[in-house]
Amino acid sequence: MYNCAMRFLTFAGVLWTGLAQAQGLASRKIMTVELSKTIAEAALSECRAKGAHTAVAVVDQAGQLMVVLRDEWATINQVEMARRKALTAVAFKMSTLEFMKNTQSPDNAARRDVTDMLALGGGIPIQVGSEIVGGVASSGAGMEQDDACARAGLAKVASQLK
Repeated sequence: MYNCAMRFLTFAGVLWTGLAQAQGLASRKIMTVELSKTIAEAALSECRAKGAHTAVAVVDQAGQLMVVLRDEWATINQVEMARRKALTAVAFKMSTLEFMKNTQSPDNAARRDVTDMLALGGGIPIQVGSEIVGGVASSGAGMEQDDACARAGLAKVASQLK
């Protein structure tokens, strides 16, 4: 009887500790600066190979800038637009091409008014499973090409995002 009671109390203690930890702290995947840099380099390389002078930004899951790279001919406007596209992709959990299309409807148009959002193609959320861990964006090559460059950055690290 004593042995059975001790097992129950031990089990209850372990269960309680696990529940307390689950309620007090959350865990998530966090993108490293090395991974962010690899994504940005691959995206910039893709655009440069096509003759475009772009800027690329990678942000984390909170929208904070991790890496920004720019071609020597890219402008400050392109840098800022890349950052805002990456932020938009994270904030709305969709590509900025999708965001642009979705916000054309009067029912969703107000989303464009959120500070720093940018409804132009070129931003892609970075996902591990169903979890958004960041965003990548390119600016300066036109919306469709910027989108393709950002996707090339993700393709470079696809095996690491599983």
